[in-house]
Amino acid sequence: MGIGDKAKNKAEELAGKAKAAAGDATDNRDLEAEGRAQESKADVKQAGENLKDSGDDVADALRSASGATKFEDPDTRR
Repeated sequence: MGIGDKAKNKAEELAGKAKAAAGDATDNRDLEAEGRAQESKADVKQAGENLKDSGDDVADALRSASGATKFEDPDTRR
């Protein structure tokens, strides 16, 4: 996951928190719920990206253990 994606997810999470806090402060339950939903959406995106990163880490570890490289073409090994 790129730094840009992480920043976007964090910004969306913080915007959701701010919206939820504003809704709570003004007793606007719709705005509060919208903010909590936005925050949750950002959390789910972040969890998905973390899962992808973990998969990449496992793949890299397996490649390292086998001596293969990330860009090695299996048809050219002989």
